[in-house]
Amino acid sequence: QVQLVESGGGLVQAGGSLRLSCAASGSIFSIAAMSWYRQAPGKQRELVAGMISSSGRTHYSDSAKGRFTISRDNAKNTVYLQMNSLKPEDTGVYYCAVSGGSYYGNRRCDMFEYENWGQGTQVTVSS
Repeated sequence: QVQLVESGGGLVQAGGSLRLSCAASGSIFSIAAMSWYRQAPGKQRELVAGMISSSGRTHYSDSAKGRFTISRDNAKNTVYLQMNSLKPEDTGVYYCAVSGGSYYGNRRCDMFEYENWGQGTQVTVSS
């Protein structure tokens, strides 16, 4: 099992930036994909950005494209989400998620089954 701890959330004005971090520990021998999900108030949880481990290929939601960047530091077992030009609609709880196993294809990151989730970090963007 993989333990995930997110950090970096907070309150920011519209147009500002935040960088979220997700540190992984435990049984991290094989990770197929790692992603960031957002749950806004009253809405379903949605994938914001994801990365396939084997290739580094990334996927972004339409709302995140051009503003958010997912990256990883393998040495630190950490995945990041750099969020720029933040908007009030980006407000929500952001969760880091990891799908275990080995995968070498090109599946969209929201098509993986994520067995491991962090506790979430709140991001609030004020107008």
